Order: sequence, then structure tokens, then C-alpha cells
Amino acid sequence: MHISAGFDSGNIDVLKAEAADDIQLAIRKDNQSDFYQWFHFRLHGEAGQQYVLKLTNAGGAAYAPKGWQGYQAVASYDRQTWFRVPTDFDGQNLTITHIQDEAICYYAYFAPYSWERHQDLVAESQESPLCTPVHLGETLDGREMTMLVVGDEANAQRKIWVIARQHPGETMAEWFMEGFIGRLLDDEDGVARSLLNDNVFYLVPNMNPDGSVRGHLRTNAVGTNLNREWQEPSMDKSPEVFLVRKMMEEKGLDLFLDIHGDEGLPYNFLAGSEGIPSFNEGLKAAQDGFKEALLAVTPEFQTLYGYDIEAPGQANMTVATNWVAERFQTLAYTLEMPFKDNADLPDEDYGWSPTRAIQLGEDVLAALWKHLK
Repeated sequence: MHISAGFDSGNIDVLKAEAADDIQLAIRKDNQSDFYQWFHFRLHGEAGQQYVLKLTNAGGAAYAPKGWQGYQAVASYDRQTWFRVPTDFDGQNLTITHIQDEAICYYAYFAPYSWERHQDLVAESQESPLCTPVHLGETLDGREMTMLVVGDEANAQRKIWVIARQHPGETMAEWFMEGFIGRLLDDEDGVARSLLNDNVFYLVPNMNPDGSVRGHLRTNAVGTNLNREWQEPSMDKSPEVFLVRKMMEEKGLDLFLDIHGDEGLPYNFLAGSEGIPSFNEGLKAAQDGFKEALLAVTPEFQTLYGYDIEAPGQANMTVATNWVAERFQTLAYTLEMPFKDNADLPDEDYGWSPTRAIQLGEDVLAALWKHLK
């Protein structure tokens, strides 16, 4: 038996692995940070053997205990299809119990979205005449920050920005972007064609390349939480935000979506900018209108469960959605997806999955069309 995490987004420390029924592991913290919850590792054992894997420090994870309650880990033999496996949390240990059908099995917090797949997404997108890739700069580890521009900048009435994966462990965000971008670039899709008649899209499918490759939950290469950097980003601590914010100022912005995943709530929901100093009836009407549009196009979305609405003037202005709404006086939303399942439409085998995140990305495009027409 051999357990390893020496690959893209791998994260685990092996404490004990002599017996299949008593494997003890620990999740590594993000570099220069106390955040941890993302795990991704490979077990090479025997087909037909049951393995009991205990993540012994799960009780101290960033979103424990709420994030582990009702949670089931994902596993894959081919790294393409990720299914749910029996998982229990006792307050300290997260225990995965699984009979492997194959000798090698991968386990993860959620279905990984690899740096290689990200590169493929960018490369395939540029094949469309509608799309222009823009190099924004480099991360602290020397990886490129890429923005995709889709549409006619010169003649667009509105400039729509969508960013994803500020928190690298929230991989469902980039699966969402794959669906969103794929539909937007489909020249036979009526929704996409209609939107591109008078809108241009600025898309950043991965805001945190370094954290993604390093196997971090929430921070970049030096332990910075990017979604707390929007007021005063720097090239030393948060070049990812610095570069994107600079481009927003240069290009302008009329609508903003920031795509995330939530550890605790088993629902898809939106978080708005009600707490910013200048929130008004116009912004409220825009928020309500987009919510209604999204409710109309997919049963995967709901408005009953979500974050508490911030009191007027009490917003954390270092958060992307709040900073953007205040700076550009426009509709800005954080969209959250579950790590677990959508409790309104549960799927015992897969839970919330890449397929469903991709579909939600496609559906959000339809909601934008409905909202803006």
C-alpha cells in the first residue's frame, strides 16, 4: 500500500499506513497560513480491499465542524468521474471507508480542476474568433494570469466581468466557468449570440493559479486570502487581485459575478452588496431582477438559504463583490455552490458535481440574457 500527493493540487501527510483498516492521515495547511480543508491524494493498494482512511486533524479545519456535517468525500479511478464514498465525522476525525474496485484510487475534497485542464480551457477558447486571451501578468510562483475577452469591445453597451476560484480549493468555480465559457463561445447558441450583440465579457477562470497547484484551500502562494485584498492589493502579497483590479479600472465594468463554493450550506445561492455605503433602491432592484431570472431558468438555484444580509454600511469592503459594487455603482454578486450536494435536488451517487457546476454555468448565461433583455 502506498499513499502519495506529489502531483497537481495534491495535499496529504501520511502519519500511519501499515494496515488497511487503520490509515491515519493529516491535511497540510496552506503555505504561510492556518487555513486547511482541501485534500487530494492517491492510494495504490489492492482491488477488492476495504480501506479505512482517517483524516486525523479534520476537527481543526477551517470550516469544521459545519463543513464536515453531511459531507461525503469524492473518489475516482480514472480522474475523470468523481463519485461519493461513505464518510463520517466524529468531531475530530474525518473517516472515509471504501472498498476499492481498482488497485489505484484518488480521493479529494471535491473533484479537482487541474492546472493542465485550465491551460486547455484557455487554449481551446482562443480557437473561437469571438475570444481574445489577454496576459495580465504573473503570480508569485511565476504562473500566468490570463483573462479571456469575449465579444466586441468597441461596440459593447455593457461590460460584464466574471471571475472564479479566488479560493483555490473551491474547484467547482472553475467547472462552472467551463460551462459558462463553452456556451458563450457556441456560435449556434441563441442566448450567447443575443448577449454578444451588445455586451462584452471579461472572464478570469482561475484567479489563484499558485494556490490551485499547491493544493491550498483558501490562499495564494504566500498565504494571502485574495478575497480580502480588494481595497489595497499589492504585487508583493496579492498580484492576482492587483492585476485584475487594474484591468477593471482600465476597461470599465457594468456587471460583476464572483464564483465560489461554500463548505457548509448544501445549496446554490447568491450573496449581494446590501452592506456597502451607497447601496440604494436601484441596486436592490438589479439584485432582485437577477435573482428572479436565475430562479426562472434552473431549479438548482434557490433564495431561502444563504448568508445573512449585512446591515447598511457594515459591508467588508475588502471583499470583491462589495468593492466592485461600491466602486462601479453596479450589480455585483458572489455566487456560491456546495461542496456537499444540493439538498433541493439530491444525488446520492455524485452529490454536487462537475457536471452540475458546468450546467449551472450554462444556466447563469441564460439568466443574464433574461435579466438584461
